[in-house]
Amino acid sequence: MSASMQLPATGTGSGTRPERTALRADCIADSAGGLTFDIAVPVPAGEEAGTVWNAALVLRLRGGETPADEIRLPLGPNGSGRLRAVLPSTVALPEGRWNVYADLGDAGDPQRLLPGLNDLRSLVDRRPLAAIGRLGVRIPYATKYGNLALRSWLRGPHAEAGEIQVAPDGITVEGRLYGAVLASGAAAEARARHDGHTVTIPLQGDGPDFAFVLPHGPLAGHWRSGTERWDLWVRTGEGADPVRISRILDDVPDKKQIFTYPAMPIGAPGGQVRVGPYFTVDNDLSVRVARAQDPS
Repeated sequence: MSASMQLPATGTGSGTRPERTALRADCIADSAGGLTFDIAVPVPAGEEAGTVWNAALVLRLRGGETPADEIRLPLGPNGSGRLRAVLPSTVALPEGRWNVYADLGDAGDPQRLLPGLNDLRSLVDRRPLAAIGRLGVRIPYATKYGNLALRSWLRGPHAEAGEIQVAPDGITVEGRLYGAVLASGAAAEARARHDGHTVTIPLQGDGPDFAFVLPHGPLAGHWRSGTERWDLWVRTGEGADPVRISRILDDVPDKKQIFTYPAMPIGAPGGQVRVGPYFTVDNDLSVRVARAQDPS
């Protein structure tokens, strides 16, 4: 068990719940995918912090409804006025967005944590062993309301998108496979989200690394109206399950507005369209086809 400290009470009067001090958590990431949370618990001068033995950092899956959607990590002392919890890389954290709370054992509900300082240097250009069977990624971030949350991915196998280039002849995608190898019949696929139509693209491979060029023509030729979106996959061999192409091995939790690419004007049966790649809200790689004058 681990010891922790109670929050200092700032309110007074019986029958009234004391006010609680807002807490911030500093996060440190390691190259294996683990996270350490350090929380400073202020103690007023002249007072001593009480000690409890059931304090925990609480992770709750946003939208979760089952007991498995909550994970509790022991919070223990880490120097004067400091608490620490560790989320090891060996703890499977299902994909999604997790809100982060502190339960200090003070008979109150767990309270949301605010983000402190993040040291995510080990996540930049992270390159795990290609043979890893399942890849776990956790990135702390601040929500639009200013609270601390985690974005988690748990994938195996995984196709990590590398360099992406847009040219008049097509979109070049380079990447790296984790937990899978290319075999006979390997190919890339673009699937139309609105009707499932699939365009198969030849794939070049060298060990775990792959590359392909997706021509604009087949996507523009299939366009009929509005904005049509195509999701990109790698099929590692004939009969193998497809693997979604994503970019998750860095320190950017939401890439849609950060990594942007040009869209090429292409002639289509119903008029000119613009074709360009983008990252979804889940950091998966897709392609958008839209009428040239329509907003993207």
